[in-house]
Amino acid sequence: MCGFVGEYNTTTEKAKFTSILHLSKRRGPDSSAVWSGQGIRLGFNRLAIQDISPAGAQPMKSPNGHFVIVFNGEIYNHLELRKQLPRITYQGHSDTETIAHALDVWGVKKTIESLDGMFALGIYDVRAEQLWLARDFAGIKPLFFGKHNRSIVFASQYDQITAHPLFQNASVDPQVLKLYLQQHFMPAPFGLYEGTGQLLPGEIICFSKNGKQEHFRYWELPKNLNNDIFSEKKAITLLEEALAQSVEMQLLSDVPLGAFLSGGVDSPIVCALANRFTNGLSVYSIGSDSPVHDESVRSKAFADAIGIQQTLWKLDSRQVLKCWEEAMAALHEPLADFSILPTFLVSKLARKEVTVALSGDGGDELFFGYERFWSIGKNIRYQHLPRVLRMGLYGMDKYYSGNKNVNSVLLTSKQGHAHESLHCRFPSTWINEVFPDLRSVALPEKWTVYDYPNTRDERNLMGYMRYAEFYGMMQKTLRKVDLASMQNSLEVRVPFLQKSFIEAALRIDPMLSYGHGRKKQLLKKILLNLIPSVPDDNVKRGFSVPLSDWIRNGLQEVFQDRLNASSLQTYGINNNAVNKMLQTHKNGQSLKWPLFTLYALPQ
Repeated sequence: MCGFVGEYNTTTEKAKFTSILHLSKRRGPDSSAVWSGQGIRLGFNRLAIQDISPAGAQPMKSPNGHFVIVFNGEIYNHLELRKQLPRITYQGHSDTETIAHALDVWGVKKTIESLDGMFALGIYDVRAEQLWLARDFAGIKPLFFGKHNRSIVFASQYDQITAHPLFQNASVDPQVLKLYLQQHFMPAPFGLYEGTGQLLPGEIICFSKNGKQEHFRYWELPKNLNNDIFSEKKAITLLEEALAQSVEMQLLSDVPLGAFLSGGVDSPIVCALANRFTNGLSVYSIGSDSPVHDESVRSKAFADAIGIQQTLWKLDSRQVLKCWEEAMAALHEPLADFSILPTFLVSKLARKEVTVALSGDGGDELFFGYERFWSIGKNIRYQHLPRVLRMGLYGMDKYYSGNKNVNSVLLTSKQGHAHESLHCRFPSTWINEVFPDLRSVALPEKWTVYDYPNTRDERNLMGYMRYAEFYGMMQKTLRKVDLASMQNSLEVRVPFLQKSFIEAALRIDPMLSYGHGRKKQLLKKILLNLIPSVPDDNVKRGFSVPLSDWIRNGLQEVFQDRLNASSLQTYGINNNAVNKMLQTHKNGQSLKWPLFTLYALPQ
């Protein structure tokens, strides 16, 4: 994993460019290099994973000199691609060199379409004097850019864009600010400051010297499902084989590799499969002093059953609080997910021994692992009724059963809008008080993730919802993991999001996993097959951060100072409303989500 920055059709002072490159040094602490050409400059910080010799160094020229590239990520099928390409004498065995050769032979689009992995790519076509940017199909690796007239700046971190002279004084985009406040992260293709943005997952952009900009979407998760596997037995066989192949491919590394292990479902599956192909897999877990949330007993049971070495870091809330400032330094962009703290801690633990870790992210989105799938779906039979009937039905069910059969989703006109609202933890009344100038501001027109039509077909609804989760909540999770792990110079790989496995998952009938009291049923059965000695307890746990209490006590002054800082005035914040929020929270009403959303704004 690495970090890069580039500028095209513009050049800033060398010292300034070097300082911007240094902002991503934790992403690539092993070496740094800069390459310059006519109207182009590329800077790179390397975390050496595959081919740690100088033969894998970047920026890298293609064999015939047609292209120069910077590349962040891993390509798991690159050795297979070498077999498909004309034979040449490679300088080493890095995936970067494979990409460079493929560009010479296949060109940009075909090369990108052939890659199975996680990646962000900056490609300069020396002959055509064009800049190409490309991002992996799942959005695992970030790629930000800023455009000012014909000048382009692109980078692995958003703060590298805003630190560039072209964008240091850029104005806040009010529509994106409002979107951030509602969704608690900055989704693609948006940037908080005007003139800035990011590539969509599965997108390629080509910039020409004359200012022309072309966009290509080479892969997108389908909304409408074309399932051909409706048998549970067949589905389990397909998934276990596909995931085992994905895990095996992702074990490719020239540096120490381990895995995260929780007490849930997804990461134990990954660890059990990884143990088939490795000797002495090391796994890393954290536990807490909360008997309700602690997963350490269950994660240890998994480790013992698999027969792998577990390193467990059991923490109490006072120990975690001491790591607050260190973890918050990872926020190089607006991201209000305070689970970044435990993610940072388990990354810090793993990095003491390994440079690469496998994780179980992606399983919840692909296999309907969140309660909200059923929360929306349970109302499907009545969503088409006139509003007055829906209101009556809701009231009756609330009176007789406490809304066991339907819920407030029924009162909304669209299933997609109800789905979107489930992700908003910042009440609109507070947004309007704290940001009075945003009252009449609409969300960006291009924000369409939750704009799906109402349907009476459960399979169609699950297709729409999975698409929205994939490009909504999952992107927030991936940003959290990337920021927390890269702050520790740790590469995290996600076998569930390898292209080949995603496409296998899309073949399976969603009703095999989804339903009342059913979440990730197929994955749970795979886990039971792999580790039968640890029974399913069906209890959702996880490392709990007592942020509400911290804001009232240990972090009270920290939040008070940050939320009243003069630098936040650029967002049009009403300080009286902010202090009212703080006081309301102190008096007992938890406002941890909106307060942390303000805290995570760049200053």
